[in-house]
Amino acid sequence: MPASLQGEMQPTIYRFKFGEFEVATILDSKAVREGLHPSFGPEHSADEAGALCAANGIESNRYVHPFTPTLVNTGKQVVLFDTGNGFLRRDFEQLRNRAVDGHLLERLREAGYQPGDIDVVVTTHGHPDHIGGLLDAGKPVYPNARYVFGAAEFDFWKRGENVREARKFNRELFVKLAVPLADKSIFIKPGDEVVPGIHAVDAMGHSPGMLAFHVESAGKRLLIWADTCNHYVIAVQRPEWTLDVDDDKEKAAATRKRILDMAATDRLYVAGFHMPFPALGIIEKSAGGHRWIPVSYQLNL
Repeated sequence: MPASLQGEMQPTIYRFKFGEFEVATILDSKAVREGLHPSFGPEHSADEAGALCAANGIESNRYVHPFTPTLVNTGKQVVLFDTGNGFLRRDFEQLRNRAVDGHLLERLREAGYQPGDIDVVVTTHGHPDHIGGLLDAGKPVYPNARYVFGAAEFDFWKRGENVREARKFNRELFVKLAVPLADKSIFIKPGDEVVPGIHAVDAMGHSPGMLAFHVESAGKRLLIWADTCNHYVIAVQRPEWTLDVDDDKEKAAATRKRILDMAATDRLYVAGFHMPFPALGIIEKSAGGHRWIPVSYQLNL
């Protein structure tokens, strides 16, 4: 009698103690996409991109694109970084066949948290997969939270000036999903504190005012870098290659180089929104630049 196949299974929550804090990365969703090239490095040849992928044991014509918010419990406050895809497919016809369903709420519940338990919601930047879960039918998904936005990022999308054509609908989304939260929000700049132990870091380029966040507790340090690097091979090993979804491609490349060097030099753990789940790694300097090294057991000791 043949054995029936049971289908794919994959972990969706990874939680660990981090100094006096507790941190969890939560897989909101993932998409399987076609062609790393020319989305990454259109100014380079397909053969060059293919050789880089082959050298790292991955396909160049298909890749997994994860969406991974991070939750930090300081023992006093519960801070959620980004809300994932949320209800984009359900609520916006333009995204019906492009976005993926968000599962953050159900996975937060699996991790022991109700929406009302979240004290602070931080939006690293205003792209759809980071703001999709802010509102449900016009009401805040996290009713007791205060919301944190980068001041430059919020101002850019609210004003709607100099938005490139490819981001016009993104601007509409931001006005519908983020702007209504203004009276429940604070607006910060690089260097500002979110809660004790968590500070904003300039990561502008991928979006006009994107922020990363430095988390420190009892001598341990983690960088939540949002979309600084959108792929663990190409964006890390070839940070100078442009990316089609970067809003300011030159600045984004400079930011990648700066933050990669900082993460490697300061020996930071990194949580990356689009890195392979559990989306945690360290950056190693190599002869050719940098490499993403996934965490193994370091955070479980």
